[in-house]
Amino acid sequence: MVDINKYSNVPLYYQLKNLILDKIEKGEFKENSKIPSEQEFCEMYDISRPTVRQAINELTASGHLYKQKGKGTFVSTRKTHINIKDYTGFTDSILDSANPSEKNIVSMEVISSEQDKNLSELFGLKPDMPAEFAAITYINNHGEEVISLNTSYIPLYHFPEICEDIKLKKPSHDILRGKYPLIPNTSKSMLEVIYTDQRDAAYLKVQPGQPLIRVNNILFSKNGQPVEYIITKYRADKCLLSFENHK
Repeated sequence: MVDINKYSNVPLYYQLKNLILDKIEKGEFKENSKIPSEQEFCEMYDISRPTVRQAINELTASGHLYKQKGKGTFVSTRKTHINIKDYTGFTDSILDSANPSEKNIVSMEVISSEQDKNLSELFGLKPDMPAEFAAITYINNHGEEVISLNTSYIPLYHFPEICEDIKLKKPSHDILRGKYPLIPNTSKSMLEVIYTDQRDAAYLKVQPGQPLIRVNNILFSKNGQPVEYIITKYRADKCLLSFENHK
């Protein structure tokens, strides 16, 4: 049994932190279960409240624990492991999905490149050539947990019926029929940490200001034409992204 050794050179808060992690790992402290209070830890291991508070605060900051006001401290659910093999950037896409209509779509709208100047630059449009895009927003779940919010931007000059095709539940091979030069082939991606705004918080079921891992992907066809731009916002407290690279 792991215990607190007051004669060790290892700081007491660090020992308690490892003790709590050990209990989580062994299932003694189960996901979403309440752990002992600060006072209970003090009495259990004969240590001071500041020592206990430091251990719990660090485990909360790292995402292993979470606090509910007036209720106590609880064990977080394990992070969803998302393996982005070779990091193709195709993990969330409408065009590269076998059945786009099966995605948990929350909205579809048509926007102009004049509404979002970034689209003109990404798709190589000339300033005097505005274009319309389907903006399709969908969420990904792991069990009952929402783990990501995604928006795909698809140019209507390539796929004028994309919204209707999805409503009709057409599979991607039908959507791409006769458009084989436009099949996604490569991607360019960028990853950054952002913070949840009011709109995203509602979809992701978190408080505004929570950190997110944002991945921007632009998909290109074999001839180099941009065919889809995807913004994916992963919940940093629920997701662990892994990458594989080969020389």
